[in-house]
Amino acid sequence: MEDINIIIEKLEKEIATLFSSESSGHDIYHLKRVFNLALHIQEKEGGDKIVIGVAAFLHDIHRIIEKETGKYCSPKDSLPKVAEILNLLALPEEKVKAILHCIELHEEYGFTESGKTAEDIESLIVQDADNLDAMGAMGIARAFSYGGARGVPIWTSDIPFDERIYDEVKNDVSEIHHFYSKLLKLKNNMNTKTAREMAEHRHEFMEKYLEEFFAEWDGKK
Repeated sequence: MEDINIIIEKLEKEIATLFSSESSGHDIYHLKRVFNLALHIQEKEGGDKIVIGVAAFLHDIHRIIEKETGKYCSPKDSLPKVAEILNLLALPEEKVKAILHCIELHEEYGFTESGKTAEDIESLIVQDADNLDAMGAMGIARAFSYGGARGVPIWTSDIPFDERIYDEVKNDVSEIHHFYSKLLKLKNNMNTKTAREMAEHRHEFMEKYLEEFFAEWDGKK
């Protein structure tokens, strides 16, 4: 079996063009960060390194399909495209199945109507890695990048925060609303001990950012 870094080099050459015009925070740099986070967690929590690494690097193919079609695409709907890319690696069939499984389940959250179904450590680690990159300074930057790309306003202060069950299919009314519907809930949604520890600081950073944001909003501070 090839080294995971050699595999990722092959994958990057294959998908770099697909992600070259991505501007919603799901670019190739996001994939690299999630890959690095996933392997960091895997070193402490276990699991199949190849499955986790490849799944982490290919988890957002559905975002490219969304951009091309202008319609929501679930991770499950992206699996045929992911399988095409995986064919280039000649991985064992059981690893391909495991990678596709991780990608299909990576956007499960405990605070949605469907909840979580993943039980295997590989899927749980990929979920944690992706969610960690949606938190902290990087998460803030990505949130507003996503809002700008999708035409979502920074904040609509006249609309109250709604503690409804989060719906991945719909955009929030503003990106600040998105913090409350999703991002601030991620700390308690982590699966592994390693990710829970890493999430603490990132969560605190977002809380401090929001305090400063609201203090500056009216331009009086």
